[in-house]
Amino acid sequence: MLIKLWCYLFCTCIFIAFTNFFNPLFAQQALKPFPQHVKYSVGTINPNHISQKQLDNAVESFYTPWKKRFIKTTPDQNQSFIWFGGIGKKQCVSEGQGYGMIIVALMAGFDSSAKSIYDKLYRYYKAHPTGKSHYLMAWAQYAGGKNLDNTSATDGDMDIAYSLLLANKQWGSNGPINYLAEGKAMINDIMKYEINHHTWSVILSDGVEAESKDYFDMRSSDFMPANFKAFYSATNDIRWTKVINSNYRLFTLMQDKYSPDAGLLPDFIVNTNKVAKPAPPYFLESKYDGYYNYNACRVPWRIGVDYLLTGDKRAKLITDRINHWIRETTNNDTYNLSAGYTLAGNDIKGRNFEALSFIAPFAVSAMVDKKNQQWLNKVWDYLVAFKLKDYDYYDNTIKLLNMIILSGNYWKAN
Repeated sequence: MLIKLWCYLFCTCIFIAFTNFFNPLFAQQALKPFPQHVKYSVGTINPNHISQKQLDNAVESFYTPWKKRFIKTTPDQNQSFIWFGGIGKKQCVSEGQGYGMIIVALMAGFDSSAKSIYDKLYRYYKAHPTGKSHYLMAWAQYAGGKNLDNTSATDGDMDIAYSLLLANKQWGSNGPINYLAEGKAMINDIMKYEINHHTWSVILSDGVEAESKDYFDMRSSDFMPANFKAFYSATNDIRWTKVINSNYRLFTLMQDKYSPDAGLLPDFIVNTNKVAKPAPPYFLESKYDGYYNYNACRVPWRIGVDYLLTGDKRAKLITDRINHWIRETTNNDTYNLSAGYTLAGNDIKGRNFEALSFIAPFAVSAMVDKKNQQWLNKVWDYLVAFKLKDYDYYDNTIKLLNMIILSGNYWKAN
């Protein structure tokens, strides 16, 4: 009798394991469902004037309308993209695709459709490669899906690759899409086409050749040390440590030489092979290319999250300088936050409006030290009060990504 019972139980367990393994619904279950409540590096902080449940609820409450407004599906229902808003007749940019793929991977569990959405976002990315690589994404598409040109924007590729590593940890890579293999292939082509192998700085695009005049120029916000550490972990390519070390040295030099009081970085840095300096006006985008503007505003987030996840002391030194200045220049009053600064720390004239893409990263950088606790609480309250309907893709999406970090739900991909 006992032998029969044992055989019955054993066969039942085998049957359950077998059917679960081949059940698509089981395979799609989130392994790290939102919320995760990550313990960041020792000494870091989260907003503490409200409960963890309230932090989670704020993220969920913002994610739902963000998803409805900005995730669009192609007519064949097979692909999805992050809607750019039609600015310049563009429906999508790779930067936004990367942001969206990270967000959706992290919100799985709360969003039961996250894997289906992620896979559609992935298929859109794969359907729009650059001329050089099937693993890099063309930087923008018109309405209808036609590429503006066949070159990349480096930051978009770096976030898409990071999202693939997240997807591997969230759902595994045994399904129709091998997220890990795709991520590794993409990381390898980022290293091949979007990293300067002389200075180990990040170049602007795969369209920049070694003989190009801007081969030794970079966008400051393309330095994403937490992403790069995950890339190293995934590929064991030691060159990623060279990229991390070189750019940390560059950022420290830029702070010391060009922004000793504020610790700010310019949107673009030129001459990384000689005497690096802020880009001149109209280098690429606007007369503010050498200022702390709509690209560099992401630096406190990109550097701050490296300290939260890895405890890299270089990240804390950089963000400490920014935190000290922003609290002093605003007198700890969030209503004094400006939408852009000179490297001396002065407001850009005429920017008399609130920009979430500037506000949110200051909150992430504040998390690196408990002395910023009251300031962090204020910035959180200020940030979450803004309505989605009043802002565009860029401000709203950076707000959401940073809220995930602030709530303690941004986990390592490596």
